[in-house]
Amino acid sequence: MTSDPAQHITPHHISVEELFRRAGERFRLNWVAGRSGGQRQLTSDTVQKPSLALIGHLNFVHPNRVQVLGCAEMDYLRRLSPEALQMAVDNLFSTEIAAVVVANGEVVPEPLISAAERTGTPLFTTPEQSPALMRVMSHMMTQALAPSTVLHGVFLEVSGLGVLLTGDPAIGKSELALELITRGHRLVADDVLEVFAVSPDTLEGRCPALLQDFMEVRGLGVLNIRRLFGESAVKHRKNIKLIIHLTLAEQWHEVDRLDMRASDRHILGVAVPEVRIPVAVGRNLAVLVEVAVSNHILKLRGLNSAEEFIARQRAAIAESTPPTSEGGEP
Repeated sequence: MTSDPAQHITPHHISVEELFRRAGERFRLNWVAGRSGGQRQLTSDTVQKPSLALIGHLNFVHPNRVQVLGCAEMDYLRRLSPEALQMAVDNLFSTEIAAVVVANGEVVPEPLISAAERTGTPLFTTPEQSPALMRVMSHMMTQALAPSTVLHGVFLEVSGLGVLLTGDPAIGKSELALELITRGHRLVADDVLEVFAVSPDTLEGRCPALLQDFMEVRGLGVLNIRRLFGESAVKHRKNIKLIIHLTLAEQWHEVDRLDMRASDRHILGVAVPEVRIPVAVGRNLAVLVEVAVSNHILKLRGLNSAEEFIARQRAAIAESTPPTSEGGEP
């Protein structure tokens, strides 16, 4: 079980204006008021309904979050007298919220617009239903706010699985990746990989925009993989499910030949299975990588070849051991 000591974890923030740019078309958002607050920073992916805040329970509303007003909240506001409506709106906007979204195509009352302008709180409307809006927007913000780090290696999709090739410089990662691409697998990123912890147990690897489609191979220079092999040869993001670390052949004795010890590498607090493959002249590394991926897929399905072999050995030993008498002698 290892971790990368060189990891530099980068926390992320997203402004309300950036969220509007990303989600505006998807949710048909209309920016009604509070445009001066576009640079407010979102620090949480939680999208909540401020029902209790409208009646004065302000401790249930956290700052820097998106608040969604659905049918229930708007029905409540419509039943209030003008004085009570103004008090409820003042309660809502007294907690430094990041933005307010009025969902379900509801008509926005004038006190809500005035409070948004006065406090510089972005106020949006959308015809989308509030449950779907909250679910999808929360997912989008999770992706945008996920902590990240940068790793070095070649990241590919091999047999549908996200596989990161690592190893010392000049050990042959790019050449191996190129051969895998010619065998129908897909390149995600070469040399530099941005890794995001999109959930407590999921890492997503993304190719930096500057490097998308390109790979550097010694002797050939920089290659455009998309133009050489077509659209199906590249992919810009994939979840990391397996790390294959290339080692020099003389380090073979350090590898557990029966795979009896599980090996993981911890990245951003997430354990990723790791396989070490020794590099030597004459070894078909592309085939070994493909088999390692297939073997890992079998393990995910509960089938472990090494454990099956050990169980067969134990059964054979048990069968070959002569029975003992009650006195302890054969």
